[in-house]
Amino acid sequence: MCRWFAYISPEEPCLLSDVLINPANAISKQCSEHYLPQLLPHGEEHELDDSPDNLLKMRNSLLNMDGLGIAWYTHAANNYVKDVHGPRPALYKSQSPPINDFNFRSLASNTEAHCLFAHIRATSGSVVTQVNSHPFVFGRHVFMHNGAISNFTDIRRDMTDLFAYDAYCNVLGSTDSEHAAALYMTHLTNGGTKAAWEKEYPLSEMLNAMTKTVIQILELQQKHLGNKKAPNSLNFCTTDGKKMVAIRFRNHATQQPPSLYWSEFAGRTLNQKFPGHPDSAKKVNDEATKSNEDRIGKHTIVASEPTTYDDTEWHLITRNCALTVDEKGTETEIPIKYDDALNAIDPSNP
Repeated sequence: MCRWFAYISPEEPCLLSDVLINPANAISKQCSEHYLPQLLPHGEEHELDDSPDNLLKMRNSLLNMDGLGIAWYTHAANNYVKDVHGPRPALYKSQSPPINDFNFRSLASNTEAHCLFAHIRATSGSVVTQVNSHPFVFGRHVFMHNGAISNFTDIRRDMTDLFAYDAYCNVLGSTDSEHAAALYMTHLTNGGTKAAWEKEYPLSEMLNAMTKTVIQILELQQKHLGNKKAPNSLNFCTTDGKKMVAIRFRNHATQQPPSLYWSEFAGRTLNQKFPGHPDSAKKVNDEATKSNEDRIGKHTIVASEPTTYDDTEWHLITRNCALTVDEKGTETEIPIKYDDALNAIDPSNP
């Protein structure tokens, strides 16, 4: 399975290298190494191969080496272009493994952002190429995914029939994830043109569009496959640079979705300006310019895996729930309501 990392804050920017490269379990190192508290204990005595959960082992045995992408929000266009208001996403994609990507390392060491998405890809069958790397950008909106839409080829044509015309034209690759992004943008803008991608929408409308996207995918699978449909893993995340919606979802009666955690504290541990170290309480951060008394701004991190050593900084998002973050940085976990009849049976683990 892929891995992704999201950071958003109304107050406190992050240095990209602090959150994406420097920690021992940064996303750039999750190509092969994984840390899954509350799903898989961490330590030599609890290795992945020891887990009785075959689905967990399958998801985390893959190498995430099929593409890197980051999107970060900047006010550059707002400062120069008359009709642009508010932050807009800059995008970098590469086919190189992140730890060996010189351009990525240079960019991350010299860029800060109040909102950041990062993704490393393990393909579920589509071509390894830059356009298939996440995140996907639609105007001021960004979307990424960990998991897979099951039986995607069976529903792809009907799925594209639901897209607004401009959303269809913006699908440049062949992944199930980018098609989900186009369906989400169609619902968010009520079938609007690309001009509607530049608008902000209330957080409730972002959540409603996300929920509708999930349900329509399930309904298409029910229509085409009936009882032969397989469960989906849909860990979607979207932002407009100020607000964010992330979901952890699998339409199965008992199986867990892929891992997804959130934290309102880890940003301080990751930020090298502040005392503390992401890898150990025993390590000293010699780069700190702040004191223990200094306050860090409100922020939220949502990630496939924790990127700091301290488990108490992280919460596992509840199965089949969304985490929303509003303009002020307030986090709310909300169950995703759908018809249980749309659940599927896993043919490999009935």
